[in-house]
Amino acid sequence: MRKFILRWISMAISLIIIARLFDNIYIAGFSTALWAAAILGLANTIIKPILIIFTLPLNIVTLGLFTFVVNGIILRLSAAMVSGFSVGGLFGAILAAIILSIVNIAITGFLGVSDD
Repeated sequence: MRKFILRWISMAISLIIIARLFDNIYIAGFSTALWAAAILGLANTIIKPILIIFTLPLNIVTLGLFTFVVNGIILRLSAAMVSGFSVGGLFGAILAAIILSIVNIAITGFLGVSDD
C-alpha cells in the first residue's frame, strides 16, 4: 500500500513539474494533480492496452514509435476527464508524455520505490 501511495504522489508531483515546464499544460493545484494522476493511472491500465492492440499494425510499421502518439492521446483523454487539468495540442501532449515518464522515473527512483 505504501508503494501505491508513493507512486500516486510521485505522478502528481511529476504532473505539476510538467505543467510548469510546458505552456500548453495547466493544473489548478495539487488536489487536481492527485485526481489527474489517478485518472491517468486508470487510463494507462484500462484504455492504453486496448489502443495498443487496435493500432498494432501502425505500431509495427513505425517500429514502435506510434506508442508515443498513444501516450499523448491518453494524456489528453485524462485531461478531458479532470476539471482544472488541460492539455492543448496533440504534439505538445506527446512531448509532455515523454518528459512526464522521465520525470516520474527520476522521482520514484529518488523516493526509493522499486518494481517488484
